[in-house]
This record gives sequence, structure tokens and C-alpha cells, in this order.
Amino acid sequence: MFLSVLSAADPTEEPTSPTLQDAQEGATNAASWVEQNWSTWLSIGLRVLLILVIAAVLRVVIRRTITKFIDRMNRTAQAVDGTALGGLLVNVERRRQRSQAIGSVLRSVASFAIMSTAALMILGTFEINLAPLLASAGVAGVAIGFGARNLVTDFLSGVFMILEDQYGVGDTVDAGVASGEVIEVGLRVTKLRGDNGEIWYVRNGEVKRIGNLSQGWATAGVDVTVHPSENLDRVKTLLNQVGEDMSKAEPWNERLWGPIEVLGLDSVLLDSMVVHVSAKTMPGKALSVERELRWRIKHALDAAGIRIVGGLPTQLDEDTAPDPTAGMAAPSAYSNSASPQSQTASPIAPAAVPTNVTK
Repeated sequence: MFLSVLSAADPTEEPTSPTLQDAQEGATNAASWVEQNWSTWLSIGLRVLLILVIAAVLRVVIRRTITKFIDRMNRTAQAVDGTALGGLLVNVERRRQRSQAIGSVLRSVASFAIMSTAALMILGTFEINLAPLLASAGVAGVAIGFGARNLVTDFLSGVFMILEDQYGVGDTVDAGVASGEVIEVGLRVTKLRGDNGEIWYVRNGEVKRIGNLSQGWATAGVDVTVHPSENLDRVKTLLNQVGEDMSKAEPWNERLWGPIEVLGLDSVLLDSMVVHVSAKTMPGKALSVERELRWRIKHALDAAGIRIVGGLPTQLDEDTAPDPTAGMAAPSAYSNSASPQSQTASPIAPAAVPTNVTK
């Protein structure tokens, strides 16, 4: 018996080769496994294919709808651009860039939402537990949010700036950190053209407050400083005439949105008085209106013989003789030796030594 066990455990014995019967049994088992599971795999494949088809069709439909909506906005802006209202209130380039930015954001959000939902549905079809995956994605999102919080802040600020139409291309704005004309509005950075031609790149997240100088209307104000001896009624009549003539001239009749008004005296001093002139203008046209108004006021005052003062001191009249002692300094108290100041500053004389000493 011991020898039979040793002979059975002999390692030198060669393994038996698979027979035809073993191959037939393996093929039978594989065929039976495929026969038992083919319906399940076919059902899963059809579900995945159906999800992909629905997601693709829905994505195409939504993107085309957004594109048509943006094109309609652009066509409306182009149709109004040729009218007088369009020239005052509509900037085609601004509307175009704003609509493109909004369309890009909407298309990206729609594509991300549709494809992420389809991916989760496909994983659920394969009976994969999504709880660990969603938890990991949440942790990764928090980590990325903390690491790129400035980028996220800039992006979200840009989205709300565009949606709320706070400013656009062609507007003159004061963003606090920089000011100038807006030449491009992006989701992360806004480009401004400064007064000297420089380009400022302002991150949208850094803008805490912004003043738009191109929305609604602007105010042009000019201060006219004249001599206090001038007749105020005559000055007011002359300024009203200048404003009326300018309101009728081209192209100022379109840039002025109201009459040029003489508001009255801002200040009255010993050597001057200031008359304030104001007018409501188109957005962004206040400076040009002020320059033209100063030009016309100066010509009108010169023609009427009214003096403009300010800046340098007023010149003396010709009949007033100059004071010859005006440029001389007052005499010093130390120049008189008998004055108390001079005696106080004089050195003290030494005490006299007696010559006769009595023993």
C-alpha cells in the first residue's frame, strides 16, 4: 500500500493531455453560459445605446435652440442700429459680444449637464455603486474649489456681469482698480482702454464696485468766472443765447438731451464770481459738449467785452500808482542801538577792578 501511494505521488509522472470529451464539455459550458446571459447583456447594451442616442439628440436640440435665440438677439440689434434710437441706445458690437458670451455659457452648461447625467445613468445600468464615486467627486470638487477659488470667483463674477448687463463694449467705466473704455468683456478678464492708450486687464473677481459713465445720460457742466463788477443780467442773457445757438447747431442738437441752463452763482468772492452752466447730454458725450460750450462762451464774452478772471491774480488798474515801498522789508529793531532789543542782545561789560587798596 505504501508503494502504491509513492507511485501515485511520483512527480516525474507526465500529466495526461485533455481529451476530446473535455473540450466538448468546455464548449458546452460556454454555450450554456452565453445562452443564459445573452439576454441580460443585450438588454444592457440596448439601454446604453438608448441613453447615448437620447443624450446626443437632446444636446444637439438644446445647442441649436440656444444658437437660434442668440442669432435672433443679434438680428434685433442690427435692425435697430440704423434708426436714431439704435444710434443712441444700442451698441451692435456690445450686443454681439454679450450674446456670444451668454450663448457660450449656456451651451457649455447644457452640454455638461446632459453628458454627466448620461454617464451616471450608464454606470447605473451596469449596476455600479455610485455612492463612492459621487463622494469622491464631491471631495475632489471641494479641493479644486479651494485651490482655484480665485479662478472660480472670476468666472462667476463674469457670468453675472454679462447676464445683468452691467457694462459692455464701448462703455466708459470706472472699475476702481482701473478706468477707461471697455474693449472686450470676457468670463474671466475685462479689457479696458485707458485715457493714454494703455490696455488694462481687470480680473472680474477683483471688481468690487463699478461706475458706468455710458448708461442713461450724462451731465456737462461749465463754470464761468467773471469779474464781480460785471452785470449779472447781461452775463446770463449772453450765456442763454450761447446755449440756444449751440442747441440748434449740428451735431450738438443730437448730443444735447436738454436745454443748456444757467443755474446761477456758485460763489461770489472779492475778485471774482462763478456762474454755473449745465446741460444733459448723451452718455459719453459730456466732455465734448463741455469743450464746445467753453469755446463758444469764450468767443461770446470776448465779443461783448466781458472779462474772464481766475487763475492768475487780477491786474491793477492803470490809474492806480504802484506803491514804491511795497517791495521793501520793514526796518529791524536791532538797527537802533537804543532799542530794548538791541540792548538785550549786547554783551555784558566786565566789572571794573579797584586801583587803590587800603591796608
